[in-house]
Amino acid sequence: MLISQGSKPHPPATEDRKAIAAEDRKAKAEAEAEEEEMDWDADPENPRNWPWGKKWRVVSVVSLYTFCSPLASSMMAPGLPDVGIKYGISSPTLIALTLSIFLFSFAIGPLLFAPLSEMYGRTWVLHIANLFTMAFSLGCAFSPDVGSLIAFRFLSGLSGSSPIAIGGGSVSDVFSERDRASAMAIFTLGPLVGPVVGPIAGGFITDAIGVKWVFIVIACICGFASAIGLPILRETYAPVIRLRRAARAGDPEATRKYHPVLDQANGSILKLLWINLKRPVVMLFTSFICFILSLYMAFLYGIFYLMFSTFADFFAKTYNFNAGVGGLAYLGLGVGFFLATLVGGRFAGEVYTRLALRNGGIGKPEMRIPALFLGSLFIPVGLLWYGWSAQAKIHWIMPIIGSGIFGFGTLPIQLYLVDTFKYAASALAAASLFRSLLGFAFPLFGAQMFAAMGEGGGNSLLAGLSIVLGIPFPIFIYYKGEMLRARNPLTADSVKRTIVLQQRAMASMQNEKTSA
Repeated sequence: MLISQGSKPHPPATEDRKAIAAEDRKAKAEAEAEEEEMDWDADPENPRNWPWGKKWRVVSVVSLYTFCSPLASSMMAPGLPDVGIKYGISSPTLIALTLSIFLFSFAIGPLLFAPLSEMYGRTWVLHIANLFTMAFSLGCAFSPDVGSLIAFRFLSGLSGSSPIAIGGGSVSDVFSERDRASAMAIFTLGPLVGPVVGPIAGGFITDAIGVKWVFIVIACICGFASAIGLPILRETYAPVIRLRRAARAGDPEATRKYHPVLDQANGSILKLLWINLKRPVVMLFTSFICFILSLYMAFLYGIFYLMFSTFADFFAKTYNFNAGVGGLAYLGLGVGFFLATLVGGRFAGEVYTRLALRNGGIGKPEMRIPALFLGSLFIPVGLLWYGWSAQAKIHWIMPIIGSGIFGFGTLPIQLYLVDTFKYAASALAAASLFRSLLGFAFPLFGAQMFAAMGEGGGNSLLAGLSIVLGIPFPIFIYYKGEMLRARNPLTADSVKRTIVLQQRAMASMQNEKTSA
């Protein structure tokens, strides 16, 4: 249709006007959101702006809670023969199940607790779960038969998984990416040293007053942790802090703005719960990064608990260690873990800082990988040392040294996951799911594997698998991780955050040049 001369052109179609208006609203909302985020970055209520003393109190309490759970998981390990005698168990698999069932529920718990922490905050989930662990440990102590013992072990593992799933998220709440390495190293010390201190103490307790008192001591330690944590620990999860502040100010619209997960749920608690519950599983099976790093972490954890379940019997039969002295065999692992935390945490932080400086002061999650790769070189060395020295039955210190080398190689993988995923607790829950399932499964076949292949052959198999998982994949992630993160909606925010920081840095440099 021709337009006559002098006539006005037709106005845009209604749909076009709506689209333009929608784009304008979206751009305005994004600008407002960015301005609010910049205000929050400087807000004194932001946990990352808390005084250093307050931040380290958070790390200390969370690490104490995180120490209690793994302690409870392994403290009964030297007393497994006594458990068999007390309850009349002759099957080695059933005896191992009383230990490893704790880890099976460890796999399930994070799927519940991590989402709850992102819905309602981290702090009270940690407090309540620790109190339940105390109660269920007392249930283990007074179990009349093996069935009730296994049931209470399952329940104590379920509640005990809370700090493992949530603690890393709490650390990421209060420390920025650059300052996080040392804090995360301290937090990681609990899950690594707790299972080692547990058997040492448990061996002497079992030898002196019986395996029942192992569980009573665990309950007392959990009670002590709650007595310290309840008055000290404050909420650290930023969306929940902002939501509560908006609620106090009587601003209902701000709740959806400050807590995006609530906005996804459209007000439905059941839908909100479902969104949060499925997130760790979705992360595990839709993110290659999360899957492969979780698999490697799970593999190391499985070996860890395989050693726990076989040390007592091996050192008793080979070197005539009693329950008390047998607990000292776990010292090698403990020393290795401690050195990994002391040296590895500092090394990881220095590497990250240097690589960030080369990148204009902007850090990336892939800058965590070199420390992980270095640690992975020690894993097969430690396993081969431990396995073949045990096979040869040479001096007892040699297998213990081998286990220490293995322990030194287990540098923390969590830092990469925390830096990469927007929902850090859910990412750690996904890793914990995999890790705990293998920690549950490995002890059940360990005795049979070593009986068929020997200590040397069995550990050689594990060393070979550790090379396959621990060396090529970290190298691949180091070079291709950013590309993988950009493609995945679960991790794309970490790429966007890096771009925003780079833009701010460039703008700051331009302003300095202009003013000069």
